[in-house]
Amino acid sequence: MPAQLIDGVKLSQQLRAEIAQRAAALTAQGKQPGLAVILVGEDPASQVYVRNKVKACGDVGFHSVFEKYDADLTEAALLERIEALNNDPAIHGILVQMPLPRHINPQKVIEAISVKKDVDGYSVMSAGELMANLPGLRPCTPYGCMKLIESTGVDLRGKHAVVIGRSNTVGKPMALLLLQANATVTICHSATADIGYHTRQADVVVAAVGRRNTLTGDMVKPGAIVIDVGINRNDEGKLCGDVDFDSVREVASYITPVPGGVGPMTITMLLMNTLEAAER
Repeated sequence: MPAQLIDGVKLSQQLRAEIAQRAAALTAQGKQPGLAVILVGEDPASQVYVRNKVKACGDVGFHSVFEKYDADLTEAALLERIEALNNDPAIHGILVQMPLPRHINPQKVIEAISVKKDVDGYSVMSAGELMANLPGLRPCTPYGCMKLIESTGVDLRGKHAVVIGRSNTVGKPMALLLLQANATVTICHSATADIGYHTRQADVVVAAVGRRNTLTGDMVKPGAIVIDVGINRNDEGKLCGDVDFDSVREVASYITPVPGGVGPMTITMLLMNTLEAAER
């Protein structure tokens, strides 16, 4: 029997309805959640992402500030603007859209954002809070993946989870979140000798390397949950993930599609982080 699809669009809508309710309650107390989004330069993909984020804020009743700057904005001017937003009580989350122009150091910018307003969860302080199992703002994509896994109703306690990928934005935080849920976690990466050896033992596989067909049906344990974070294009130019969907679907119990799986959850968890920052 083919795997059941984990519908990221549907789950995202359910979570946004909950976020809107909680935001309305806060707004009634005079504390409307606020997100500031900064875009530097003319990257077309970034403009689309930013538009979607600002629209999502409006949809759930958030206050949003969108600031667009020319590509020649100095690093010092950007850092100064971030500092002003750090001190603005109406703003609970600050997001600087990546990539930035080459003369601006992205890590310096990320570290300039107050850890209380780091809704991307990318700063060293946010990573430290996650590592130490302290309350904090979690990177949006791994946070969304956890919600997708939770939606299956499967308890992760004692389960073996394999994360393929070790990036600071997805792979590493994903592994830590799975550990917090009491899973036993293995991280595979480009230097892993035999990824299939590990994935065939896994109850949960999260593929996050940005290379299509990284995970195929013969690499999956029957009944596993498979979460596909990848965004790639196949030979026909259609969107696909890191997972060979057709072969894996025949073996797994649950699987996320691409598109329509992890993607819709990322902006939703950005909204959740902003809400949680405001509630704190």
